[in-house]
Amino acid sequence: MLNKVVLIGRLTKDPDTRVLNSGSSVSTFTLAVDRTFKSRDGERGTDFIPIVAWGKTAELCGQYLSKGRQTAVAGRIQTRSYDANDGSKRYVTEVVAEEVTFLGNKDDNKKSQAKSDNEFGVPMDGFSEMDDDDMPF
Repeated sequence: MLNKVVLIGRLTKDPDTRVLNSGSSVSTFTLAVDRTFKSRDGERGTDFIPIVAWGKTAELCGQYLSKGRQTAVAGRIQTRSYDANDGSKRYVTEVVAEEVTFLGNKDDNKKSQAKSDNEFGVPMDGFSEMDDDDMPF
């Protein structure tokens, strides 16, 4: 059986990172992921996916992630339930992050950045643009 999910999106707010009584770190955040299709009115929908990271991954998320940051998450889907204060049973579906890759800042889509304005986000200090005519092959 296989339970694997890979998502790329932007954080809706700064992660909530804390250390539990057991000493384990946990970080929770929500990833806004655009849908690949458009609705009849031409709008692209967005899904808001809850993410949970544990241990060193949680610590790094708390240190480096912030609202608006583009992030890739690979992990597994988990469902769980709990009893709410009003006595009702609540169900939660979330992604448990096994890998988190920090892709960019919330301002990365602005072309005003001088140091990382190529399509791969690579700093361009000391490099110049090449035309296809300059290629040796």
